[in-house]
Amino acid sequence: MSFRITPLTDPAHGAHSRRLAWLASDADSIPVGTAYLRLFDGGQEHLAELTLHVHPVERRKGVGSQLLDTAVAAARDNARRCVSAQAQAGSPGDHFLPARGFRRVLTLRFARLPLADVDAIALAEIIERPHPGYRLASWQGTVPDDLAQAFAASHRAMDDMPMEDTDHGIVAWDVDRVRAAAKAVEERGDQLHTVVAIDTADGSIAGFTELVVPGNGTGDGQHYGTGVLPEHRGHGLGRWMKAESIRQAHGRYPDLGGLLTDTADSNTHMRHISDSLGYVPTHTTLQYQLDL
Repeated sequence: MSFRITPLTDPAHGAHSRRLAWLASDADSIPVGTAYLRLFDGGQEHLAELTLHVHPVERRKGVGSQLLDTAVAAARDNARRCVSAQAQAGSPGDHFLPARGFRRVLTLRFARLPLADVDAIALAEIIERPHPGYRLASWQGTVPDDLAQAFAASHRAMDDMPMEDTDHGIVAWDVDRVRAAAKAVEERGDQLHTVVAIDTADGSIAGFTELVVPGNGTGDGQHYGTGVLPEHRGHGLGRWMKAESIRQAHGRYPDLGGLLTDTADSNTHMRHISDSLGYVPTHTTLQYQLDL
């Protein structure tokens, strides 16, 4: 069967990435699938991220392969050396990607904390436990000017996060980038909450954790990055910050259902933190990579 692949104009351009899009349609111009290819910069100029969907009734007819070929050609044209894509374990995508030459490079474990099940007393005990030499601070939205430089510098904590065999690169963070990221969350109507651990000796930020809550305060919030700089590890800061983030969400958003998090399977330390705070595993997603 013949399908037509039409390039689309995609407005979802970020400060440090842009996205290409295609629509697959049949002989009657009925849409049957889509593909999106995000092209990164700022330390990830080698990487393209693919999202591909085919209507269930149109699968196994070559639609996905045509969309994939189009996206891969665009990645090559943009001098990318690899294309990454994710699929839930056992899904059609989990079978499609390796059959098309992708190799599995990362396993992500997803978990959810039902806020109705939060033990406020146990959470308070974690937060109130002394952490000599450190104090917590937090803000909503864009980082305050007096902490902006230290916050950007603290993103170095993510440089060595376990990524298994992924060709992830090192993301270059500066003040403009952290502000742009917060602005992107605000513009789509969500709320960004950040908790940091501050080194009281010099005022630098030793670690951070970010949580995004839907703008209407319902549904589930999503944890973004959580990291502690190497020189500050071993003091329990990650668990301390995440516990405070949970406490704030629990207190501010009475209609919020839960908090979602995902962690690399090999990141046993962060998985242990989530387990200890009551997060319940939900599903596993596999990341695949095609080397060009």
